[in-house]
Amino acid sequence: MPSETSTIHSCVSTTLAPLLVSPSQILKGERILSQARNVIASFGRRPLLIGGQQTLKVISPHFDPIFSKCKLNPAYSVYLPDCSESSLDALTITFKEHQSDFIIGVGGGKALDTAKLLAHKHQLPIITVPTSAATCAAWTALSNIYSNEGVFQYDVPLLRCPDLLILDYTIIKTASERTLVAGIGDAIAKWYEASVSSGNSTATLTISAVQQARVLRDLLFQKSVAALKSPGEEVWREVVDACVLLAGVIGGLGGANCRTVAAHAVHNGLTHIEAAHSILHGEKVAYGILVQLRLEEMIQGNQLAIASRQQLLKFYEEIGLPKTLEELGLSRVTLDDLRRVAEIICRPESDIHRLPFDVSSEQLLAAMISTTSDIVSDRISSNI
Repeated sequence: MPSETSTIHSCVSTTLAPLLVSPSQILKGERILSQARNVIASFGRRPLLIGGQQTLKVISPHFDPIFSKCKLNPAYSVYLPDCSESSLDALTITFKEHQSDFIIGVGGGKALDTAKLLAHKHQLPIITVPTSAATCAAWTALSNIYSNEGVFQYDVPLLRCPDLLILDYTIIKTASERTLVAGIGDAIAKWYEASVSSGNSTATLTISAVQQARVLRDLLFQKSVAALKSPGEEVWREVVDACVLLAGVIGGLGGANCRTVAAHAVHNGLTHIEAAHSILHGEKVAYGILVQLRLEEMIQGNQLAIASRQQLLKFYEEIGLPKTLEELGLSRVTLDDLRRVAEIICRPESDIHRLPFDVSSEQLLAAMISTTSDIVSDRISSNI
């Protein structure tokens, strides 16, 4: 007869996968950075601040008084040429020479991913300070690695979310409107991808994450137009929170069951086109949502996907997200180039295979060039 202890143990479900839901601390508000100096100083005495060259010029006047007042000894370092392995090697040398005891990442997604990954590799505290609402990178326990030329290579799961996220609306407001539009595109993808990748899961946290993605989508549909017309106002702050904070919650709660699917796979594939490197992450992802829905229409005959795509096309038109390759700025890309990209996207390791049906590169290519099509078909011809 089993003992009472062994019976209890046999009934307990355990997992080694950590639940990385949120940063340890979040400070947000107007001019909140200047009010956070004591919190920042609590992390150490020798911060390494990482960002893009232009970002560091703009942000240093905000940080210099903090470092001076708290008697910190900072070092500023530019990540070049990308969030790449060679950039991390160079930053590691700087980190060691400075004897840094914590990292501050400042900027957009690639700057924050670089800073998070450096902190992860050296087991240091990490503070993230986004300068736009273009991504949720300031929140997440994930970094994407690119080549020096800007081609997506792989992502790295981190051991924890950032220790502190500082969302200063005064700083975010100085970013271009285009970055917030791109952030809306990246954030709204959470619903279209999580609702597919979660499948028929009955797990409590997965269901919660998918419903949060639905809330995020509806919020963006309802408030984005007004937010873009009212920078700095309450509705604008709500949309910024949605893009930077709420979007990060979904991956944290849902984990592997609410990961990227075709929309981000299309983004990753497009990075193999040099002309796409100036296109913002969220712009490529937004276009990728339309490609995903088009695949669902044409391969599955999914009527809901048809309605969703038409709804998104109208929304994109209202806020300025790209609906086609031409609107992405890729009108000069050849069919051969697109065919090569489609083949890359369909590689075995691609997230596109999280779709609940098989996709060939020919089918994907057809979807990529017909994102605004009114023609619905339950089969895609393999003859492009």
